[in-house]
Amino acid sequence: MAKGLVVMDTDRCKGCGLCTHVCPVKILALSSDIFNVQGYHPITVTDMEKCTGCGSCAMICPDVVFTVYRERRVRAAAARE
Repeated sequence: MAKGLVVMDTDRCKGCGLCTHVCPVKILALSSDIFNVQGYHPITVTDMEKCTGCGSCAMICPDVVFTVYRERRVRAAAARE
């Protein structure tokens, strides 16, 4: 189970790519074939199971795209399902 969960509002993403550089486990990538409502290529998660919940993506994002949940909340959410 992942230690974190990243939820993204991809419609806010302008595809700057800053988050891809700060992610310590390199699970973020710009989509090359999808456009959001603003016409940008938004960010995607390549492997959520590797997420550590560090929050680096949320801290660096100028467009407030990310909400990061850490392990305790991820387990609580999984238990509700």
